[in-house]
Amino acid sequence: MSGLLTILAPCIWPILPIVLSSSSTGGRGRPLGVTLGILLSFSILTLSLSYLVKIFHFDPDILRLLAVVIIGFFGSILIIPKLASLLEGYASRIGNYFGGRFTSGSGFWSGMVAGISLGVVWAPCAGPILATIAALSATRAVNSQVVLITITYMIGTGIPLFLFAAFGSHLLTKSRVLSPFTGFIQQALGLVMIITAVLIWTGYDKLLQARLLNLFPAYTDLIYRIEQTNQVQEQLNRLQGKGEGKISTLPKSFLPDMGMAPDFVGIGNWLNSTPLTLGALEGKVILVDFWTYSCINCIRTLPFVTGWYEKYKDQGLVVVGIHTPEFEFEKKTENVANAIKMFGINYPVAQDNNYSTWNNYNNSYWPAKYLIDKDGHLRYQHSGEGLYAETEKAIQTLLAETGRPVPQEILSMPDQTPRIRLTPETYLGKSRMKKLSPDFKYLGDWKIENEFGESSPGSSLELDFYANKVFLVITPDSPTDILTVSLDGMPIRDDLAGKDVVGGKVFLTIPRLYELIDLRGNPGEHILRLDFGSKGTKVFAFTFG
Repeated sequence: MSGLLTILAPCIWPILPIVLSSSSTGGRGRPLGVTLGILLSFSILTLSLSYLVKIFHFDPDILRLLAVVIIGFFGSILIIPKLASLLEGYASRIGNYFGGRFTSGSGFWSGMVAGISLGVVWAPCAGPILATIAALSATRAVNSQVVLITITYMIGTGIPLFLFAAFGSHLLTKSRVLSPFTGFIQQALGLVMIITAVLIWTGYDKLLQARLLNLFPAYTDLIYRIEQTNQVQEQLNRLQGKGEGKISTLPKSFLPDMGMAPDFVGIGNWLNSTPLTLGALEGKVILVDFWTYSCINCIRTLPFVTGWYEKYKDQGLVVVGIHTPEFEFEKKTENVANAIKMFGINYPVAQDNNYSTWNNYNNSYWPAKYLIDKDGHLRYQHSGEGLYAETEKAIQTLLAETGRPVPQEILSMPDQTPRIRLTPETYLGKSRMKKLSPDFKYLGDWKIENEFGESSPGSSLELDFYANKVFLVITPDSPTDILTVSLDGMPIRDDLAGKDVVGGKVFLTIPRLYELIDLRGNPGEHILRLDFGSKGTKVFAFTFG
């Protein structure tokens, strides 16, 4: 049933135009080829990707980029008739070489290629069933039951997907109303494919999916009502080797047992604590928080993390901050210690400068939170900002499992997670600089390194942004470095200046995140200009709030 309802999921809507585009040309077998390609590639990658990466040691993003190229190529074929004719010529020669087996005119095999590329980039909205499959696959605990459930789920997904592809193809080619415009429609759909390829390449497809899911929360509620029945939960628990115990504090949440949590490895230095291991913390509930001190997203979560520690430390909660640096200057223990003091952090912080613990957790984001239960099992994970109430409920649930009394009220403090579309984080070093149409301009003489840009006397930096607040990670060459701030071609007014701007200037003291602009709750589109008076000031990344 969950598979059948996938066609209604907001997460699948962005790929439906591509399914229609891919099915609208070729022969009668093309819709079936597209559908089977999606289901096969998604199933195989879901079940085996962690194994393949471990064996062959490759970056999984290579598959995503290959899929982008294929989708863009098929879109170009729909737009450019000459390209389609050229491809048909090559396909005919290949078909003749193989005795004509692949050029029957059905379009099945070309549809299969398009479908396989879509399956690589498609991520359906995961309910408990799909989340269980993903968790078992990620921990390389796949067995015949997991494979069977995946196949059943994909069959349910494939039925409405095939009907959509076949009916849409028939409507475009056979309808008296639409058939005169078939060429124009195919070109429009080709453009949709190319736009989608660009969205996937830049990562904006995930943003689109997330927004659609937020706009239509009823789908998530429906899936969880179906998949959280007692019968389904009993089978999922059995599949994961869990008992029949119920989570009383979070009856509507899903806290799967994801196996033994990875330990802390490769830690160079411990602050606020002697070295810790998970074994030494047995019986405690542990919140592992991956962060770095110049990350604005991390900074916005810290009031909640420090608040949870102070509230629940006497009930058995241990918070361990894993400081994994994004930039080279964040590796200095002195800088991390200053940040800990500045943010009022009293719990243990481990310096993971070599990404050893980060990799041990297969982590990919700042910030990211992992909850470990009293038995050392990983039970909850959340990346990014937000979901503070849900995370605290998860803490309460795991503390309740230890048998201790737990306060039921939730921390009340403002959630500063951005609710509007802001300018994305903007890196200024050449290795992570935006590939197309950067929002910033280097003016004057700059030395551009992989992580940062380094100023010279009289150089400037301009940024087009849409936000309420603007921050910049800066490392001064000396404690006397100064930069001048302008907004929209005028010296910055005090009522629009960030807290680190005094009289239109920023006095740079230590490597950290500096707040440059604060529009006092009135976000808008503006141009920021920074003028540098000395040599050697290093700028790393703009972030926004």
